[in-house]
Amino acid sequence: MPELEEFLNGRIWLRNFTPFSEDLINEAIAKGFITVTNGIADGHICARCLEKSPHKIISFYCSNCDANCLYCRHCIKMGRVSSCTELITWKTTSSIPSQNHLFSWNGTLTALQQRASAEVSSSLSNGKSHLVYAVCGAGKTELLFTPIFEALQKGQRVCIAAPRTDVVLELSPRIKATFPNTIVHTLYGGAPIETGFSNIVIATTHQLYRFQEAFDVMIVDEADAFPYSYDPALERAVIKAKKKEAPIVYVSATPSAALLKKVENRSEIFRRFHGHALPVPVFEPLWNYKKVLFKNKIPPKLAKWVQDKLSKNEPFLLFLPTIELIVHSIKLFQELDPRIEAVHAQDPERKEKVLKLRNGEVRGLLTSTILERGITIPNVQVAVVGADDRIFEASALIQIAGRAGRAAANPKGDVVFFHDGIVREMDRARQKILSYNRRGLP
Repeated sequence: MPELEEFLNGRIWLRNFTPFSEDLINEAIAKGFITVTNGIADGHICARCLEKSPHKIISFYCSNCDANCLYCRHCIKMGRVSSCTELITWKTTSSIPSQNHLFSWNGTLTALQQRASAEVSSSLSNGKSHLVYAVCGAGKTELLFTPIFEALQKGQRVCIAAPRTDVVLELSPRIKATFPNTIVHTLYGGAPIETGFSNIVIATTHQLYRFQEAFDVMIVDEADAFPYSYDPALERAVIKAKKKEAPIVYVSATPSAALLKKVENRSEIFRRFHGHALPVPVFEPLWNYKKVLFKNKIPPKLAKWVQDKLSKNEPFLLFLPTIELIVHSIKLFQELDPRIEAVHAQDPERKEKVLKLRNGEVRGLLTSTILERGITIPNVQVAVVGADDRIFEASALIQIAGRAGRAAANPKGDVVFFHDGIVREMDRARQKILSYNRRGLP
């Protein structure tokens, strides 16, 4: 049953929603290949996401069993798990043949990257977790290539998890290009089905609900990002998805105090790979900007900034605090240039729009914080409208500023925080960036 084994190995899956026939599932169960688990286990715990809160495990009348059942509200978007549903896992020792992995990357690491890469490898060899604390544009992904390849050569399975779909989409082609002979699966909401047994899985942290003791190495990229940093269930999903003794590599430019305290082994890089300092945000007042925009006018100072980028043929990201403001304002900016687009978390075309910005088909994007991290556009310029809004925490502002100046050919970049009054989070972000630049001096 190779296809069934490849699909289920390391997964915990709703029995009634596998892409295989019920006869094949029954045969595998009868032969002892598959373990069956109740959806809501003892103690009213969801077997898939491990949620046990009485506010999330809810009683309802179930027509399937003609009785009262419990179901899990927390992970219901992945298909309902209830008392009478069954989850299946592959329980036998894997008979999947090993792959012949190829490492195909011709780049060169800086001395700081090389040191960090060696430190990650050492931690993994000793079964220890590790934190890569490195500024935006330091080349965090590249320094992980060698540790990943070493794990693959040992026959280990690797997961790279990130809280945001956009980060996953950014990582996937880079990992596939670096390991061209390795089966790599990319998992996020709405992702196409991929076949074969994946030695590397790149997934949103939500997708890890569907894995159990699957990975020998777990890498959590953007470990400080929402929703992972705010949802304990996602941290539980990471722990459940890895094998019990498997180490975790956390990667972050803005780690929380809790994460810094939690992980003893650490690598720090406060200099970008090209050696230039991080762009420091400039604060510009934009009084009553919401009122002006909702009166169908672009504040003159903001219009001037956008027109300057258009005249220089520079791509730009313009962050706004709410979807409502983005949707309302896009038509105003398209009067400046029809090739300006808007993206936000509810936009099904945001992947295509980001690609168009990268290819020069779109001149600029009005965006929510959905693009605050995990996106690299050559020579992109950045502005935040309403940097004083509560949604823009210091860590988010640091990440937003980190979109600019990432390329060696254009290492400076423009970062402007337009505001309706300077707030503490803006000051904290600016001071942190200045601190990184001081600490990163050669």
